[in-house]
Amino acid sequence: MNRIFLDVHALQTVPPSNLNRDDTGQPKSAVYGGVPRARVSSQAWKRAIRTYFGQEHLLDPSELGVRTKKVAEVLAARITDLDPAIDGTEVLQLAAEVIQGATGSKMEAPKRKADAAKDGGQEPAPESRYLMFLSARQLDGLAALAIEGAADIKTYLKDKDAKARAREIADTRHSVDIALFGRMVADSADFNVDAAVQVAHAISVHRVDNESDYYTAVDDKNTDAESGAGMIGTVDFNSSTLYRYAALSVHQLAKNLGEGLREEEPRTAPVRRAVEAFVQSFLESLPTGKINTFGNHTLPDAVIVKLRTTRPISYVAAFEEPVTGESGHLRGAVARLAQYVPDVERTYGDEESTLSWVLRVGPNTEQLAGLGTQAHRLSDLVEAVGQAVAERLDKPV
Repeated sequence: MNRIFLDVHALQTVPPSNLNRDDTGQPKSAVYGGVPRARVSSQAWKRAIRTYFGQEHLLDPSELGVRTKKVAEVLAARITDLDPAIDGTEVLQLAAEVIQGATGSKMEAPKRKADAAKDGGQEPAPESRYLMFLSARQLDGLAALAIEGAADIKTYLKDKDAKARAREIADTRHSVDIALFGRMVADSADFNVDAAVQVAHAISVHRVDNESDYYTAVDDKNTDAESGAGMIGTVDFNSSTLYRYAALSVHQLAKNLGEGLREEEPRTAPVRRAVEAFVQSFLESLPTGKINTFGNHTLPDAVIVKLRTTRPISYVAAFEEPVTGESGHLRGAVARLAQYVPDVERTYGDEESTLSWVLRVGPNTEQLAGLGTQAHRLSDLVEAVGQAVAERLDKPV
């Protein structure tokens, strides 16, 4: 299969906010180029991307997965949907045995919940010791298998063919989010899925120092004789122009997805659908940390997308020397990219086989106009990228 890489670069200006905080409550930061920068971790943005798939209906629920320790409860619900006669504690134990047999992951009730049950509480459901990522189709397949062996599931799974079938169900027909972000099963490395996408930590293109907001809240029931606030506190924040980057290995994505999510569709269709959903979600999603406090709903001002056959290339080095300026940082960041991108592509890229697109907003981004085919709307960009990916998959460059 052709080696195909999709690079997505974005400049996004965020006003006072705390998108992703550390253990002390401060916005995460990093030192780059010798100065402190604002930082939003890759984990925070990947979570935002995954949830955006479903929230905005970019993908059908059948093409998505669930990542949870409570996988026995999730599977139990599917079993009961197929056979309502199996319910309660029975279905939970059945689901736990099937998960354990299919993945090798030990399922047991958390000690804290089990201890609480000894004092008269409800018997807790078995859980995995770590987050387990399974697709909707894998869960449906395991539910059907569980019903087949419901009479004596332990004996049923001792059969070599039945156990092999359970393991096959859990390791085929991956959802789009598993194919993109990968899966790690600690108890069985055979079930690991190599991630097709790498998301960099977003960092500011300029120096950033965190600030602190002191706030008070008034008790609505206080009388005139009662002075003072009902509550006081502080919240840390910063504002920044972020450089965001993701590298998608399209050939790895195609491998992870297999031949197709739907039997009747062309081989490239699920890959194209996944690529388009990822590009849109990467650009439109936003981590929700302190979003109600700051209302920092922004979108990227400038986007560059590259489809190449060589290797991923980040442009973060354009900002190793922090951007400075009294009238904002976006224009300066755009100027850096306009100078850096042609140089690095000429030196390391393959200009003949690389396709480029640019999406930009406002006069401060005009210098990017010559770096690729201009898309006037995000939908145009997404469609163009998806079409190009499908064509590259169908024939070698």
